Amino acid sequence: MTPQALPTVRDLVGKRILLVGGAGFIGHNLALELHSRGAEVGIVDSLHVNNLLSLHDEAAPAERDLYSLMINERLALLKAVGIPVFVDDARDYHRLSKHFSTFDPDTVVLLAAVSHASRANKDPMRTLDHSFRSLENALDNARGNVEHFIFLSSSMVYGDFATDSVDELAPCNPLGIYGAVKLGGEKLVIAYGQVFDLPYTIVRPSALYGERCISRRVGQIFIENAILGKDLVIQGDGLEKIDFTYIQDFVEGIALVIREEKSRGEIFNITYGKGEALQTVADIVQSEFPGISVRFEARNALVPERGTLEVSKAKSLLGYEPSFPISAGFPKYISWYRELFERFDSSALKEMEPQSNE
Repeated sequence: MTPQALPTVRDLVGKRILLVGGAGFIGHNLALELHSRGAEVGIVDSLHVNNLLSLHDEAAPAERDLYSLMINERLALLKAVGIPVFVDDARDYHRLSKHFSTFDPDTVVLLAAVSHASRANKDPMRTLDHSFRSLENALDNARGNVEHFIFLSSSMVYGDFATDSVDELAPCNPLGIYGAVKLGGEKLVIAYGQVFDLPYTIVRPSALYGERCISRRVGQIFIENAILGKDLVIQGDGLEKIDFTYIQDFVEGIALVIREEKSRGEIFNITYGKGEALQTVADIVQSEFPGISVRFEARNALVPERGTLEVSKAKSLLGYEPSFPISAGFPKYISWYRELFERFDSSALKEMEPQSNE
């Protein structure tokens, strides 16, 4: 069943929310959601990490052209509703301080990070620099000045799931650089809460997907390959389950974190709340693109074995109700991608391949 459109909720009127690293996939979708709920939103982003400027430095020409189109759409959507993007590097303490002072937020959401596990493992120093330095600067500017600090962590902090599903009390034993950095970030946020009485919330998403994502996670690559008539590539046997989360569910969950006082001092899984096999996702894509085959490759040992993230805590304390199972979210995502490719010359994309089942 396709979720029905709900009336616009105006529950954040009067909130001033600064998104640090907010011009990325999650950030721009979150900014649009918060704005629609009545908040005044500002974004600080250097556009250098998995964004417009990094594409020109790092990406192949075909990939650069396609993903630049997506990023320019992000910026156009933000501009259309009057959300300012302050192009500055959050690693620069004094420049970030300027935006805290002039925008004067009551709520800060820290999104700045290298947002891909494989890239983090390949370049640990860059990951540490963009993740910890931005976080430290944001925390220090926030202490004593803001009402609420929200840190976006990751399901990767859990490492291999010991059971089919995990709640927020499950032990955290991350694999690789990315999960370790996210867990370290959580500890630093908690420490600022202890030492400086900074009200905080930590959020753990999982396998986010949706419009204008350029992170080249498995669902995105499935769709790109299918549009180009190429095989879908699964690393592993396809039976491993991942809690795929459509971006609209996630940003609505963050809006509830901001709205509800009960979120302070808590950690939440904000996901769909049901692990799905990679093969099931491939089946959905194949149903939309008849004749596309699946090919299996060796699994990356540094990607943890996951499953379902329990969201009962978010449902109970926040009123969180995710609406998009993969049967609804992926067809919506595919429809958007098809429209994008109608406007883009895809002939040069034949060599693009997936990086991991993240």
